[in-house]
Amino acid sequence: DAKHLVPNKMRDFFCTINLDQEEVFRTQVVEKSLSPYFGEEFYFEIPRTFQWLSFYIYDKSVLQKDLRIGKVSIKKEDLCNYTGKENWFMLQPVDSNSEVQGKVHLELKLNELITDNGSVCQQLVVHIKECHGLPLINGQNCDPYATISLVGPSRNDQKKTKVKKKTSNPQFNETFYFEVTRSSSYTKKSQFQVEEEDIEKLEVRVDLWNNGNLVQDIFLGEIKVPVKVLRNDSFQAWYLLQPRENGNKSSKTDDLGSLRLNICYTEDCVLPSEYYTSLRNLLLKSSDVQPVSASAAYILSEVCRDKCDAVLPLVRLLLHHHKLVPFVAAVAELDLRDTQEANTIFRGNSLATRCVDEMMKIVGKHYLKVTLKPVIDEICESPKPCEIDPIKLREGDNVEINMENLRYYVDKVFREIVRSSISCPTLMCDVFYSLRHLAAKRFPNDPHVQYSAVSSFVFLRFFAVAVVSPHTFHLRPHHPDAQTSRTLTLISKAIQTLGSWGSLTKSKLSSFKETFMCEFFKTFQEEKFTESVKKFLDDVSSTESKEPSGVSEPVHLKEGEMYKRAQGRTRIGKKNFKKRWFCLTSREFTYHKQQDKEPIFTIPIKNILAVEKLDESSFNKKNMFQVLHGEKPLYIQANNCVEASEWIEALCRVTRCNQKRLSFYHPSAFLNGSWLCCKATVESTEGCALCTADVPADTQIEIDGDRETERIYSLFTINRSKLQKLEEACGSIAVYQGPRKESDDYSNFTIEDSVATFHTLQQIIDIVEKLNESHEKYQKKRSSSATYGSEENPIVGKVS
Repeated sequence: DAKHLVPNKMRDFFCTINLDQEEVFRTQVVEKSLSPYFGEEFYFEIPRTFQWLSFYIYDKSVLQKDLRIGKVSIKKEDLCNYTGKENWFMLQPVDSNSEVQGKVHLELKLNELITDNGSVCQQLVVHIKECHGLPLINGQNCDPYATISLVGPSRNDQKKTKVKKKTSNPQFNETFYFEVTRSSSYTKKSQFQVEEEDIEKLEVRVDLWNNGNLVQDIFLGEIKVPVKVLRNDSFQAWYLLQPRENGNKSSKTDDLGSLRLNICYTEDCVLPSEYYTSLRNLLLKSSDVQPVSASAAYILSEVCRDKCDAVLPLVRLLLHHHKLVPFVAAVAELDLRDTQEANTIFRGNSLATRCVDEMMKIVGKHYLKVTLKPVIDEICESPKPCEIDPIKLREGDNVEINMENLRYYVDKVFREIVRSSISCPTLMCDVFYSLRHLAAKRFPNDPHVQYSAVSSFVFLRFFAVAVVSPHTFHLRPHHPDAQTSRTLTLISKAIQTLGSWGSLTKSKLSSFKETFMCEFFKTFQEEKFTESVKKFLDDVSSTESKEPSGVSEPVHLKEGEMYKRAQGRTRIGKKNFKKRWFCLTSREFTYHKQQDKEPIFTIPIKNILAVEKLDESSFNKKNMFQVLHGEKPLYIQANNCVEASEWIEALCRVTRCNQKRLSFYHPSAFLNGSWLCCKATVESTEGCALCTADVPADTQIEIDGDRETERIYSLFTINRSKLQKLEEACGSIAVYQGPRKESDDYSNFTIEDSVATFHTLQQIIDIVEKLNESHEKYQKKRSSSATYGSEENPIVGKVS
């Protein structure tokens, strides 16, 4: 959220998230506010290198261009200082001279020339080769050119390259010559006051610009190199473009307001798979360790300050290797030992409940979409008044009509849920089956506990949470407005209550804090609701196959607006690319003229042969990829790098089992009678590059097991001191038959078997130390191979 934006006038605001100058996400518009609450979460993989993560606040305009009010920009190197906690940031003014990104490749040389009379003078040679990663201008590739200047106290010689059209990676390859010193016999009137300029004070300045044609040129960045660093040698390097020295230092110091952000940024250096064998094996056998509290996975959750940090990589790793169900069963059994009353079963935030929560988020995404998305869309797009709290009713509201509206929505959501058991993923069913039987074993005299054990997850922690926060589960693109959020909250409360087996009794109704909810639920006291819940819970906690039949509805996976190249029609001009609405389901990939219109073009999923990136050089456009399907390739341009990466991943995942997937493809397009990549003149020529997504059909490409293991190694490393304290606690218990009184640090740890726990801790510490050594060796090798000034490690700022 933001506060105190642009004083004295109510405005409509939205916020964008940018990697350098590339917008990757945008919030919804919050109308008529000075302190807008956005309340939106964005999780994404960063598919390219970047310098700045920036957040821009915009004033939405109907007739004019949206106005940028201010920004928060955080250097990549500084992100770790803010991660994992909320921070208020003062908005900074948006200065065009500070909005830069990209890098430039230069070669500089200082030559000595001998004149006809034998005297010596010096000449500077500047070869500007190319640039990479220049920003998009108004969503399109820029028209860049460069100015090269030799600047000193008494001179400013400037030269200019040709303009390169529609490219963010221009190839200039132009050489410029500057006289640095003149011979003493030089008689022509000088352009500068002194004949022998002090070389210590000269510098080369390269400025990048976007050619504005009829409007003002836009500054793209600059670099400065002192001539003195050249001496008599050539110097070739890549440089990161920098803002102007006065950039972002506005003379105005007005308070533009502030923005509150909660940023979680992780950067992992993933080694080859064989380095993780020991740690991976130790984690995967956690469910077999007796007791489970002595296992590596359980110890990980004990030493992490926030269990959530441990749960996400742990669940993904165990899922990837099909070890999650036995581990959840083991930690749930430990959880149940501490549960004294059946009505509080699985209500806390233990390791078991968090693992199940995370599992449902990962494997239940498609299940939620096919079950709830249509009805959630109806509620959000055509909302009916549903407020039944007398205190919150507005003037003119009819509580009886509102109650009917709410009842209509609750009935519809409830009906969709209890009919959805056939779509419930098998893995969720296996976990629910295990929890159900563990609960019945723990409380054998309570006939309802086997149902409440399942409903506490599937209703309370899955469906009810998705209803109240549909944007978090990708059921809606943005956080709902205040009125819709209130409606969804009321529906969610009702679903929680209806899903709690055995809760529809008079004694339970009287325990409602809100009397209006008690009155509302009196209309639900029907046997059919409890029977429907019971049947649904029986179905989703059964180990029988839940695979849907061949006539089931296709699962909606992803949709959005992108640009596609006309296939075989217009060959030149901007009309070549058209904006279309794309939709991906488990059966087909389609594009439409507009959202909700009939598809113009359809590719069955089984016909897709490969999905790969397309070289920018093909059409001078960024963020392009291609879908190969037997006919001509479908060339698509996404709106940003994150969106392109997500579409490629989604398409690869849904087509990974296709039997006719290609092994080779062409990374560029077939234009003017030849492939741009390999110059072959026959369009049907086999590809010249190996497909990057040519993976075995049984590989779960959405989870990278090595990366999750690396994340777990990082968590163990960060919490090394706690591992040692736990080791001390085990030793203390073994020696003194119990922790010493002064050892308060030990009281937070669960130690059932000190010997087994101590043994696992020694293995973890030994493995972590070996991985530390491997990382140090890799970093040394990387730092020696990526020379400062190379394309991978460009120079930042002035060369010294």
